[in-house]
Amino acid sequence: MPDIIHLLPDSIANQIAAGEVIQRPASVVKELIENSIDAGATQIQVIIKDAGRTLIQVIDNGKGMSATDARIAFERHATSKIQKVDDLFSLTTMGFRGEALPSIAAISQVEVKTRREEDEIGTLLSISGSKVEKQEAVSCTKGTIISVKNIFFNVPARRKFLKSNESERRNILMEIERIVLAHPDIEFLLFENEMQTLQLPPSVLRKRIVQLEGKNINQQLIKINEETTLGKIYGYVTKPESAKKSRASQFFFVNGRFIRHPYFHRAVMTAFEHLLQPNENPAYFIYFEVDPASIDVNIHPTKTEVKFENEQALWQILMVTIKEALGKFNALPPIDFDREDAVEIPIYDKSKKTTMPKVNIDPNYNPFYTTQRNSYHHSPPRFDWETLFQRFEKDKPTEDKIKSSSQTNSDLFDSTDKKNAHSENLPGHYQYKQKYILTSVKSGLMIIDQHRAHIRILFDTFLEQIKNKKGVSQRVLFPEIIELTPSEAATLSSIMEDLQAVGFELNNLGNHTFVIQGIPSEIGTSNPIPLIQSLIEKRTETALDVKSEIQESIALSLARLTAIPYGKTLSPEEMTHLIDQLFACHLPNYTPDGNTIISVISDDEIEKRMKLL
Repeated sequence: MPDIIHLLPDSIANQIAAGEVIQRPASVVKELIENSIDAGATQIQVIIKDAGRTLIQVIDNGKGMSATDARIAFERHATSKIQKVDDLFSLTTMGFRGEALPSIAAISQVEVKTRREEDEIGTLLSISGSKVEKQEAVSCTKGTIISVKNIFFNVPARRKFLKSNESERRNILMEIERIVLAHPDIEFLLFENEMQTLQLPPSVLRKRIVQLEGKNINQQLIKINEETTLGKIYGYVTKPESAKKSRASQFFFVNGRFIRHPYFHRAVMTAFEHLLQPNENPAYFIYFEVDPASIDVNIHPTKTEVKFENEQALWQILMVTIKEALGKFNALPPIDFDREDAVEIPIYDKSKKTTMPKVNIDPNYNPFYTTQRNSYHHSPPRFDWETLFQRFEKDKPTEDKIKSSSQTNSDLFDSTDKKNAHSENLPGHYQYKQKYILTSVKSGLMIIDQHRAHIRILFDTFLEQIKNKKGVSQRVLFPEIIELTPSEAATLSSIMEDLQAVGFELNNLGNHTFVIQGIPSEIGTSNPIPLIQSLIEKRTETALDVKSEIQESIALSLARLTAIPYGKTLSPEEMTHLIDQLFACHLPNYTPDGNTIISVISDDEIEKRMKLL
């Protein structure tokens, strides 16, 4: 029987490694930028075409590589960061395994131009599917230029699973956002399809956060800073009133590396306990500087999960640090003595004597005695009880009046309540606790959830408008400006056509800023900025690609955000109009996400309950 176990060829082994390290174009961007950071670059340019499918190019002014280093860098497990096993526990660089470049070269066409400062000429290296096609000397600037073309060209099964350009672009921007927040001292430039979409000059941390998140966040940031023997914790959290429903803009960094850490997230939420509404989340940008020997970053291929040696202690320090910062924010404001309307406090003078204040009173005054000519009569006032009794007898209802009143009330009930409540054509409606509408039907008592009913109505309306592009827009009196992060702006661009179909009028002002000039007429006077931000967050969470699913998601989100809220009092005309619209819908019994709108209590059930009583 022949042997069946054999060694894999390097090309296949590299493709297997690429499956773990390179999941999508964003993974390539991340690995190449981290290599540039390790090379000491102070300026990094990223050039993208077709969301990374056609081209990903990273240009840096780092120290570059020699011809030999450039060739060896694409061999598996070739690295300059590790010499012995102990080095794994004292890592201060971004990449160290030596898997990124060979993995990228295994599933794409790679071209490298690199030169060191001490060299007169550089090196050009071309690799396609792990095969070196060309290596020669060229003239180039100091640093490294790596171009990755046609990702997954030789792995069609992997290329087939790439999502739409909007989704892949959003993932690229997300990776860039994480890296630039970790390195505010480095200049970053992003070009997409030959157009510059991002320019971040070197700056301090707070300014870098504002550059990415928009100017509005500047007033919401609360600084945290604590240094202990276990390490340093610093960064910013946002004020409780600026919390959002989504978990966007939440970042942890350890020694300049972005990580995910649910355990530390619970520490942040514990610090915000009783300060937030349910399902609300603050934004935070929290940085740890710890001894590299006290953490292990080698537990995940993408190095986004980290083990801490003193995890519980750091949890306590983080929670207390945030609580202290929030306490300072909530402290009473200091008294401003320079204000014009401030209360003047008199200066104490020892030479002046203080006198007891005097109150003038009349000891003979009695409010129960009448006063005539400033003299007091000590006899109580007299009341004419007989006159009062005669008036009472005069107004006393007679038997004829009682019968007349009873007949009038009966006629009133028959002409209004009887007509409205029992008529088959126009049943009366009653709003119960500003939440449900009760109405009589042939089979019993129908209960309608007013909020869910309006969601159903608006969903059908918005979806039809999106599909037919017949949304009615209402011009706003004062255009609103909305500033977004690069990833949020990319998301908004992907749903812009559908938003315009509903009735939104949005214009791009550049630099991830948009102006809102019109809103759908159905949403009335609602503030459009939180509405659009909610739609962006919903789109980011669902990450839908099919056009019909995106349209339904937008229609449902708009309906939920603009539907009649619980607690709103409705007039009889409004209730009638709402019910008429509901039963004109195709599926009036349920909301688009399956919640019950209508429930009927039958006559038999009502009679059974009454008999039991």
